[in-house]
Amino acid sequence: MTVLALPVLRLKKERDKSARAGHPWLFSGAFEAIPEVEPGSLCRVEDAAGKLVGIGYANPSRSLAVRLLAWEEISSVQDLLARRLDAAIALRASCIPADTDAYRLVGGEGDFLPGLIVDRYADVLVLQVQTAGMERLLGRVVEILADRVRPTTVFERSDIPVRREEGLPMRKRVILGPPLPPEIEIREHGLRFGVQPDLGQKTGFFLDQRLHRRRVRERASGRRVLNCFAYTGAFSVAAQAGGASAVTSVETSEPAVELLRRNMERNGCALGTIVASDAFDFLRSEQRAGRHYDLVVLDPPAFAKKRHQLDAALRGYKEINRQALQLLPPGGELFTFSCSQYVDAAAFQRTLFAAAAEAGVHAQVLARLGHPPDHPVNLAHVEGEYLKGLHLRRV
Repeated sequence: MTVLALPVLRLKKERDKSARAGHPWLFSGAFEAIPEVEPGSLCRVEDAAGKLVGIGYANPSRSLAVRLLAWEEISSVQDLLARRLDAAIALRASCIPADTDAYRLVGGEGDFLPGLIVDRYADVLVLQVQTAGMERLLGRVVEILADRVRPTTVFERSDIPVRREEGLPMRKRVILGPPLPPEIEIREHGLRFGVQPDLGQKTGFFLDQRLHRRRVRERASGRRVLNCFAYTGAFSVAAQAGGASAVTSVETSEPAVELLRRNMERNGCALGTIVASDAFDFLRSEQRAGRHYDLVVLDPPAFAKKRHQLDAALRGYKEINRQALQLLPPGGELFTFSCSQYVDAAAFQRTLFAAAAEAGVHAQVLARLGHPPDHPVNLAHVEGEYLKGLHLRRV
């Protein structure tokens, strides 16, 4: 096999173990030296003895200096990308039901393509490019996806802060096909939702909560449901579809509330009660008023986007969960989540334990919740496991 001739980055002695185990990240301190290559350049990583560790791309200006794409010799970057994308597409074909046409098609490190997110909304693909290395490979990625998936439109939503750290500009644009419509209608387990990929959070929809919405739908019959941080109302629609007796949605964003209303209407659901309020304030006021709900959903934004925010985030999670648990009667259920990368599952459960103790509540864990199959996690890359949740029942 003819191998690619690439710049060599040499690791210090004993600094190759995590990479050989499959972890895709290598930090600058692990290397003897980092040559002055262009940010995003492909490189060959070798151990102190000169043996191959992997092929990746480098950014000399960053502490996270190299992200690995392969752990073996390669002769063609195009072939490697095609193999990775074909594997990602095949995984989704095996796990996405026929009544669903919105899902994550490529999940960065989880699909061994660090720096690349691809979400599918019906016949539209929305890409997010997070790194200088993936920026250089974007044209090839789009070419392969266009051939395999045949989307009507490929839209890039690369307007995230990490791009500034990579020396890249913020960008939103159509790469292929006609402009986006004002709203794309998608199907999820037979329910219909509107998505605005150029305006919404993430790429327009919280695709990672699909299985948990179905679980709420299965538990909602005859229950009074409270959905905090409702965003565009996907959990609220699921609860109504499951036969909830009443649904209250709490959301502060006016554009999100408008889409929430449309999502309720397009599924023939009653609007229920929509409250424009901070969720913390609303939970406190409901508790003071002595109100109760049979099922509560807490799906807040990430409270810890940086490691130094961890302690404050845990205090926030404890407060909202304490208030929510006090709103539940015996037999009531809580679906509670954290999407903060720096809050691991053990810390989240300890926080829920402390919240229950302060609330004077005893609870059962009915399920531990996490990533659906279209959001896979590289077993060696624990940092990729950002979503964790618990389904609790008050006793």
